[in-house]
Parts: sequence; structure tokens; C-alpha cells
Amino acid sequence: MVSPASATPSKSATDIADQAARTADGAIRSTQRVANESLDQLSDKIHELRDSAVPAINRLANEAESLARRGLDSVRERTAQIRDGAVRVSDNTVGYIKDEPVKSMLIAAATGAALMALVSLISRSRRD
Repeated sequence: MVSPASATPSKSATDIADQAARTADGAIRSTQRVANESLDQLSDKIHELRDSAVPAINRLANEAESLARRGLDSVRERTAQIRDGAVRVSDNTVGYIKDEPVKSMLIAAATGAALMALVSLISRSRRD
């Protein structure tokens, strides 16, 4: 038979072990709860940051698009100015040739002779 004195230390040890297990379980659950709450808060902050970043990204994209559009418009405008200038120069040249045909022929001949002399000089220096 088991004596009451010998049952008490064993029961007492079992009670202590059970209490320790319950305390450990409670600590684990508490730690899990705190970790889950922290993760939830972190997730909320990430969503807030993402939600605030989307308008900024959209604004930057719109500004970049606007800048690109202004750049293209500027290139088109400058191209049109250059084209108009070339047409004016061409018209002035034709007008000068009509007004001064002999002088124009002499200028053209002199320009051709100068270009031929330059080409001849360059080709001679390459051969040497």
C-alpha cells in the first residue's frame, strides 16, 4: 500500500510539473499573440506606406510624361524653325541668281575650283 506521506511528494512534483507546463504554454501563447499583433501592425504600416506611395509614383509618372511631351514639342518647334530658315535661304539664293546670273556663275565656278583644289591637296597628302 502507498502511504499518504509518499504520495504527497510525487503528487506535489506532478503538480509543479503541470503548473510549469501551463505557465510555459501561457508564455508561448502570449509570445505568439504579441508576435501576431506586431506583424499585424507592421502589415498595416506597409499598407499605409504603399497607399501613400502610389499617388507619389503616379504624380512622378505624370510629370515625366509631361516633360517628355514638352521636349518633343520643343524639338518639333525647332525643326519647323530650321525648315523655315532653310526655305528662306533657298528662296534668297534663287532670287540672287535671278538678279545676278553672271556674278552667280562666277561665284559657283570659284567655289568649285576651291573645292577641287582642296580635294586635290587632301588626296595628295594621303598618298605621301
